[in-house]
Amino acid sequence: MSASVSLAVTHLVPLAEVDENKVTPGVLGFIVFAVMALAVWGLMKSMSKQMRKVDFEESSPAEGKSSGDGASSPAKG
Repeated sequence: MSASVSLAVTHLVPLAEVDENKVTPGVLGFIVFAVMALAVWGLMKSMSKQMRKVDFEESSPAEGKSSGDGASSPAKG
């Protein structure tokens, strides 16, 4: 088993050697980066629109305790 593995590795070693001066991201790398940037921009714009719709008013602790009925506050436990 180990002989076949070492034989496979020796055949793959020449394929792994690359000239570092010739390796560039190229056009495909730019396209992928541009698509990801547009997706993030769209998600941020959508999140901004959704956050503007949120209407959150925090009540003070004194108002929550003075109601007395306990129906407006969540149950503990």
